[in-house]
Amino acid sequence: MPDSKARSVQALRHSLTQGLRELGWQRLAVAILLLVLALFTAVRSWQLPILGDAENALYDVRAAGFAPRTDTDKRIVLVVYTDDTNRKTGQISPVDRTVLAQALAQIEGMGAKGIGIDVLMDSAQDDDPLLQAVLRGMRTPVYLAFASNKTNPEAITWEQEQDLRRYIKAVTTETTRPASILLVTDIDGVARRWPRKYPGLPPLLSDALTQGTSDAAPQFSSFTGPIRYRLPTANDRAVFEKIPIEMFADPATAPLVANEIRGRYVLIGGDFADFDQFDTPLSRTGVSADPRGGHARMIGVEVHASMLAQLLDKALPRSVPGWAQTLGALLAVLLGMATAAARARPWQLALGVAVQLAGFAAFPFLVARAGFDTLGFPAVGWPAGWLIAYVAVSSALRAINAAQREFAQGALGKYLPRSVASEILRNPERLRLHGEKREIFCLFSDLEGFTKLTHAVEPEMIARLLNEYLDKLSAVVLEHGGTLDKFVGDAVVAFWGAPIAYADDGARAVKAAIAMYRAGEEFRRNAPPGVPPIGRTRVGVHFGEAIVGNFGGDGRIQYTALGDAMNTAARLEGANKPLDTTILVSREAMERSGLDASNNWGFRPMGKVGLRGRATPVEVFEPVPDAAPEARTLAEELVAAHAAGNRAGVQALTARIEESGHKDPALANLARRLAELDDGESYVLG
Repeated sequence: MPDSKARSVQALRHSLTQGLRELGWQRLAVAILLLVLALFTAVRSWQLPILGDAENALYDVRAAGFAPRTDTDKRIVLVVYTDDTNRKTGQISPVDRTVLAQALAQIEGMGAKGIGIDVLMDSAQDDDPLLQAVLRGMRTPVYLAFASNKTNPEAITWEQEQDLRRYIKAVTTETTRPASILLVTDIDGVARRWPRKYPGLPPLLSDALTQGTSDAAPQFSSFTGPIRYRLPTANDRAVFEKIPIEMFADPATAPLVANEIRGRYVLIGGDFADFDQFDTPLSRTGVSADPRGGHARMIGVEVHASMLAQLLDKALPRSVPGWAQTLGALLAVLLGMATAAARARPWQLALGVAVQLAGFAAFPFLVARAGFDTLGFPAVGWPAGWLIAYVAVSSALRAINAAQREFAQGALGKYLPRSVASEILRNPERLRLHGEKREIFCLFSDLEGFTKLTHAVEPEMIARLLNEYLDKLSAVVLEHGGTLDKFVGDAVVAFWGAPIAYADDGARAVKAAIAMYRAGEEFRRNAPPGVPPIGRTRVGVHFGEAIVGNFGGDGRIQYTALGDAMNTAARLEGANKPLDTTILVSREAMERSGLDASNNWGFRPMGKVGLRGRATPVEVFEPVPDAAPEARTLAEELVAAHAAGNRAGVQALTARIEESGHKDPALANLARRLAELDDGESYVLG
């Protein structure tokens, strides 16, 4: 056993060394670079062009598909400026601050937990003194929107930031303070994640509202993971209730909505169709958090509300460790390499690839369903890395196997059927480079009278006729899955069962023999004018052991079969002439052909013949799939009567054949031979 293992290791080492030598250093370098690229792609797909877009899109599908369902959140209420508010106040941008001052004055006594104002006071207005006075007098915690030009250059200029700072400084008290309203979007403009906390910025609005309260969640102070967006459970209720700000500004209507404020966080902002709107994973997948005709896109204050609700629920998703993602990427690349190196049938390979790709597609959804954060999880990166690794290894293997394929093609050339050649190209080791003993079906054919024909026709015509004839018969052999051994003048030698054996080799060999005879008859009928009559094609088929392999040395290799089985097939072909047959099949080949009456095939016995070079006689049969049943029956009865020593029966059957006027030379020949032989004796050929 140790010696066996050592030999296996040595063989593997030799195979690897040989493979690398055949691959060459240039191809090896390219393969290594592709594998590095595969791993890099699998790990960093979120940061790569195109792949990053695909990752974002698939994340949106997961986020929307697993978004929790909820009734209207009673902890948060949105007080919003609307297009109707602007029409009533006659002021669009900046929004009317008198309305805000009046609303804050009414909300002050309604028992709100805290108020967040998502409106930038970045320009001076005539009604600023009124609003500033209200803000300085608020006892309820109020957080004013703050944005920096450094972090939000698209939302505020440096000059506006200076005005904003002066405004906030003028109203800051123990209860009125600034809060950052920074929201970030990915490169595709979608708000998916909590913004990072920049030094010098006040706390994020959701953090600021809960600081110092029982609702505080310190774990969100540095969180930059996904925003948890929710969907409504009912078609008539939104996740967050929105109340127009003018209802609070009017003392007559404010009491009507007072109960909507008590004990809740109030977020004040704009709800305009064309301003402060954000794409979210929900809008990217065509769903809305407001089923009552709300926009698919989400207003900024509603994004802040979603973050606040997530903080209040302490819904911090579990993160997939970086090492686990890297390990998964490495496994994906290794799996691609293994798949490329696997020796499997096409359907098996296709099934394996389909299963792997389905696993890659399903795994991120299973991870998301388990409650893990999949923002940044490589849903596309792993299959992309798998594909690159597959291409790298399969290309390298094709290069490594090129020499073996060249050898297989050179060694067998046009002498193998397409199916066998394809199998050898997939697995060149099936072509043994030395002799081996195999049981095969041997076929030998010959064209009657061709030698005489060569003396009666010009050499150019002989060459043309011979090439055409051999082409026809070669095509028949290959079409029936046989291996062409050689041509000996006009004779064709072929066999079935090597280099690859199939269960129906016997049936193929017999059917090929019949097809070769018919091809020869067609060749005779279509002979060019002036060519003397061409003889029939005769075929012999036998089954037995032979030595099969490559012989001839390194300089000139021929894949051939040697031994008694081949000789017997040649003798059977020669026996056709004295027996008045065209195809003779030995009992060994007939019994293993799988062709009989059950599949509408028929063989009729032609007796026992003694062949030159064989000590024992051979029972021979003629395949007659199209013959009348009577012709087969008469032959069977003749042979049976002769074997039983029933000479009277043989004579009676012979007379019956003569009286019936059968034009069957082979049957008449059989009757004549058996009548001349002693009981059970075989007919010896010269």
